[in-house]
Amino acid sequence: MSNYFKHKMRGKSPGEIAGMIIFGTIFIAGLAILFGFVIMWLWNWLMPMIFGLTTLTYWEAVGVFILFKILLGGCGGFGGKDKSSTKKSNCKNEHKGEFSKWKHYDNFWKEEGNKAYEDYVDRITNKEESND
Repeated sequence: MSNYFKHKMRGKSPGEIAGMIIFGTIFIAGLAILFGFVIMWLWNWLMPMIFGLTTLTYWEAVGVFILFKILLGGCGGFGGKDKSSTKKSNCKNEHKGEFSKWKHYDNFWKEEGNKAYEDYVDRITNKEESND
């Protein structure tokens, strides 16, 4: 797995990597803030008028979202028709299967990765030269 990250960060300076981390952090924080305001706006627009509930502050709206995510979230959102325990166990195994393929990545990269990459670069440069 370590070769995967080395491959993805090949040619990037430490400044670029730090910039990506900072940008990602700011982006995620911005989405969280925006999402809190959207929940607050929707609640304050609908719930007092429909159900006679009080309005929420921003932090209360974030808390309501976290509470609903804990209670209803789980794997796959809001559940389904089958509430059995076998569905929950299958859900956990389903996610493990997605990442189980990555355990072979280091061996692939050692055996075939560099050669495949070099072949690809050769094909691209040959195409560019033939087009000129």
